[in-house]
Amino acid sequence: MQPIRSLAFVVNDDKAGASALARELMKAARSAGVRLKHTSRLTLPRGYLRGCDACCVIGGDGTLLGVAGEAARSQVPIIGVNRGGLGFLTTFSADEARAHFLELLRGGFSVQHRAMLDCTVGGTRHDLALNDVLVKAPESSRLIHLEVFADGELVTDYLCDGLIFSTPTGSTAYNLSAGGPIIHPAAKVIAMTPVCPHTLTNRTIIFRDNVHLKVLNCSKDSDLLVALDGQRNIRVYRDAPVRIGIASLQLPLAQRTGYEHFAVVRAKLKWSGGLAERH
Repeated sequence: MQPIRSLAFVVNDDKAGASALARELMKAARSAGVRLKHTSRLTLPRGYLRGCDACCVIGGDGTLLGVAGEAARSQVPIIGVNRGGLGFLTTFSADEARAHFLELLRGGFSVQHRAMLDCTVGGTRHDLALNDVLVKAPESSRLIHLEVFADGELVTDYLCDGLIFSTPTGSTAYNLSAGGPIIHPAAKVIAMTPVCPHTLTNRTIIFRDNVHLKVLNCSKDSDLLVALDGQRNIRVYRDAPVRIGIASLQLPLAQRTGYEHFAVVRAKLKWSGGLAERH
């Protein structure tokens, strides 16, 4: 990659050690002659990343998810440094960031382009999601009755707590917790996983990436709530359809040299499988 000459920092000050690490990395970047901008706002205004070569996000996966839409619109790679929990997206540890930061500034990283979901509600409200789109009742305890169509064909109707529409990147998030499959991020698919369905044979359905999905509310006494990446909520009034598909934009995500996806999965999910004994 080209050297980084202009770098934005997005820092979640609520995460332990994030502010101190940001100061350390920003000092190193200034010493290398890199132009900087810095914010602790976790939702970026439109155009904030314009003119930047990269964006360093210091926090957890939730922090990165808040930046993903603007990074995709600006096509600015995100360097995610984990100061949160699992860190599937913020794949650089603090120690790795310190050790390799000057190398990163010199362009020593690769970029993976991750698929995003395009969600439109009622034909007007529109947003992007990197991990998932959740369609549910506004009240967490209420069952919802939904119909799903794929390219105009009825898939089935669901009586459930909600439906998760997940990208491959988001397959290790809410989708996994709800019993859905782990999907390699390069796979060109959308996963639809019901949350606590009342029919035991309702399981995850995998759609090709160019499918056009539509969700209709069949409940006569409830609106819907659409949650994008667990962060942004859209209230859906009774008859408005929810349309979901793969977005034309992709998120550029910076990865260290030698990054291996399943090495991260094994570490984060604490898989072992007797690997030590075989070696």
